[in-house]
Amino acid sequence: MKKIACCLALLIAFGSLHAQTNTGTAPVQDIEKVISFSETDHDLGKIPYGKPVEFDLELKNISKDSVKIDNVQAGCGCTTPKWQAGPYAPGQKFKITLGFNGYTEGHFVKSVTVYFSNGLTKQLLFHGDTYKDQPAAKTK
Repeated sequence: MKKIACCLALLIAFGSLHAQTNTGTAPVQDIEKVISFSETDHDLGKIPYGKPVEFDLELKNISKDSVKIDNVQAGCGCTTPKWQAGPYAPGQKFKITLGFNGYTEGHFVKSVTVYFSNGLTKQLLFHGDTYKDQPAAKTK
């Protein structure tokens, strides 16, 4: 009888432990509620192969707190980001300049990841097509 009582007590104890929820974690914040982006996929159109281009992406802090950029990491060596860490006050606009060296043949899609001090990240894309000039035809 003692064994049954012990087993029943253990079963009740483990059942109550399993029923508890974890409330110690902070909710994950949505980046779209903190930063607005002028665009998340920029079209460079057609560009000459090997000709560097740059463009700006505009961001705006739409939260009630200041934000900082910790890092902007390019997906490959052909992309060069330029940015300032901040801080950026609520309502403040700021920009990230992305440079592309043009040394990808044909259609391309490139990415950068922006890391903010509050732990949020956002991947931004740009795409386009490169072309090579055709050599002039020889005439006799």
